[in-house]
Amino acid sequence: MTSRTAASLNSGENFLRLLGTIHSDLFTPFYWGPLSGMNKAPQFGSAYMCWEAPVFTERTSVGLDVHARSVVAAAIDGVTGEVFRARLTPSNDDVLGWVRALPGPSAVVYEAGPTGFGLSRALTTAGIRCEIVAPSKIQRPAGDRVKTDARDAMHLARLLRLDEIVSVTVPTVEREAARDLVRARDDVRGDLMRARHRVSKLLLRQGIVYYGGRAWTGGHLVWLQAQHFDAPGLQFAYDAAHEAVLQAEARRGRLDKAITAMAAASEFTPVVHRLGCLRGVSTLTAFGLAVEVGDWDRLTGATIGAYLGLVPTESSSGQSRSQGSITKTGNTHARRLLVEAAWHHRKPYRSPGVAMKARWELAPAAARARGHAGNQRLHQRWLTFTDRKKKPVIANVAIARELAGWCWSLAVMDG
Repeated sequence: MTSRTAASLNSGENFLRLLGTIHSDLFTPFYWGPLSGMNKAPQFGSAYMCWEAPVFTERTSVGLDVHARSVVAAAIDGVTGEVFRARLTPSNDDVLGWVRALPGPSAVVYEAGPTGFGLSRALTTAGIRCEIVAPSKIQRPAGDRVKTDARDAMHLARLLRLDEIVSVTVPTVEREAARDLVRARDDVRGDLMRARHRVSKLLLRQGIVYYGGRAWTGGHLVWLQAQHFDAPGLQFAYDAAHEAVLQAEARRGRLDKAITAMAAASEFTPVVHRLGCLRGVSTLTAFGLAVEVGDWDRLTGATIGAYLGLVPTESSSGQSRSQGSITKTGNTHARRLLVEAAWHHRKPYRSPGVAMKARWELAPAAARARGHAGNQRLHQRWLTFTDRKKKPVIANVAIARELAGWCWSLAVMDG
């Protein structure tokens, strides 16, 4: 090998190494074997690592602006540069027929929204790659002040061709159904809370306050049924508010039974049993986390906190670093479940209680050991925050962030 050839190879190697260092967030890794004839020892074990830019492989990129009553479509032919536009009905067959008429192969993208995943499943079944982009991750020029359906569709088509989209995970039909069940239960929880507030505040306006112990227990419900008013209008209003509470409690009970039954015999059962080894994670909480997160393997212990919006916001430049409240991005329901569960770790922990021992009987030994270690660690973290005079609400969010990591470690365990 001549000196000029060796210098060329060395400069190319340095360029690849620099490219992987600067743009590691924009490239996907693959391994490049050691160059023959080079005397330099390989990096990263036995192979050089460089980064390959994502490549759009289809001929036509299609962007769809999907609404309940219309679909505005735009497509770009990567070979001829021709642009296709159309206004379609929201029927899957109509959209599928128009995409099939384009020069193929094609790839389609549209924003996640209230129309769901039916169109994506129909296109995928037909052999057409379909991506659903997260609306909050779409890159938009700061100076672009004109927004129309046609411009949005064309913008999506261009981003797809550049591979500059962040896709959301399309759940299976079974997982989406389980998620709807969990969210229906969460809706009933909110309805029940509002109905109870209406009853208690109606009584408070009349100067009636319950002093017999904790509210909304058996004794409190008997006390509520005994309340009567002389004014007919007030009595009708009270009866309506009280009836709303009873109906919401009945609906919540039916949904709790359905969730418990599905958690005991479904594809989520192993994950639910392992997550139940942690304090504050009962069957309802574990099942909610299992169906909301879905594929735990796409995350890591370091990224699940950011995925659930439990990491602090940050505005740093140069030597200054400023952090604020948590981002609150990602799945709101899963984040609320973790924040509520984190409060349980404030109390001292020595050994599992009766309820937790019953959940431990359903989990493998490795999960029980890890859950026990997690319970000890999270309580110790609470003590540390208390010694540092941290506000409980701020400390609890930090505990919830670490609890998310422990949940991930249990969810990805084998068995």
